[in-house]
Amino acid sequence: MSQKPANTDLPSQREVLNALSPFVTELTQRHLDSRKLWMPSDLLPAHEQTDAEHDADMQKLRERARGLPDSVRVAVALNLLTEEGLPHFHRLIAIYMGYEGAWATWNNMWTAEEDRHGCILRDYVRDARIFDMRALEQLQYEYIEAGFNPQWQDDPYRLLAYTSLQEKATQTAHANAGRIAGQYDPLLQRILAHISADESRHYAFYRDAFAEVLKQDSNRALAALAAVAPALAMPGHTIAGYAQMSEVERRAGIYGPREYLKLVEDLVRHWTIDKLTGLSSVGRAAQDKLMQLPTRLARIAEYVESKAHTRSFSFDFIYQRAFEMAVGTR
Repeated sequence: MSQKPANTDLPSQREVLNALSPFVTELTQRHLDSRKLWMPSDLLPAHEQTDAEHDADMQKLRERARGLPDSVRVAVALNLLTEEGLPHFHRLIAIYMGYEGAWATWNNMWTAEEDRHGCILRDYVRDARIFDMRALEQLQYEYIEAGFNPQWQDDPYRLLAYTSLQEKATQTAHANAGRIAGQYDPLLQRILAHISADESRHYAFYRDAFAEVLKQDSNRALAALAAVAPALAMPGHTIAGYAQMSEVERRAGIYGPREYLKLVEDLVRHWTIDKLTGLSSVGRAAQDKLMQLPTRLARIAEYVESKAHTRSFSFDFIYQRAFEMAVGTR
């Protein structure tokens, strides 16, 4: 079995990232100044001395949750499983960005914040009784056991490009799932809104960190972004049944090619990719590829939509209950 080629640019890339440490510290402080730290128990209280009113609230929660459509349940399951993949991402950031210094300080704080997302979603689905928990836990176990090792070629710039795209995608998925879920259970919408707000702030950190890398090392940053953006491997893509769950989210209007197209357009515009000058041949080729990417993604979205037809879905975690979804319906 052949070994992958070593990233000969890594030493100089690390120099760039180390030089950005003061800026990363500023971004981290900006994040801390803007957040309002919340805990899962703020949204779903749990303590030893529960009373009859609390028990009644739990019963009302379960009654509301019974009305959740299976499409929303699938979206919540996929969002939960994705959040539970946190160990993969803490490990990757530590490997690519280091175990000490400003980047590590961010990674540890980010991990602590992200950990609450899986906790609160798990608390909710357990209290609401909307899944076969054994089946869901089996998926979670298999996802963690399988690992997650994207083809980033030991390039830390690819990690920053990926996290910029991925955090925005996750924010969008949580926000849109919450908007639909709110028609049935306002508490679930509130929970997803809290998570989405966190993801928005995390996105701002990675987006602005990568913007600075683009300024300092334009050619290699553009090449990294051009390698990652055309076919983003979303967190959780190794989960059994991921393609079917993603299709449910797309049909429900929660997340799909159209949403990814929009976030790519927004980032290309925010990073002013078209205005970068003084590039090498490699940088110009990557720039051209990125400027053409929205058109390509629009064609992909149109193709997916043109081939769609009414389809039946069934998942173990909702007791193998079959449900049908037409194109673009909930």
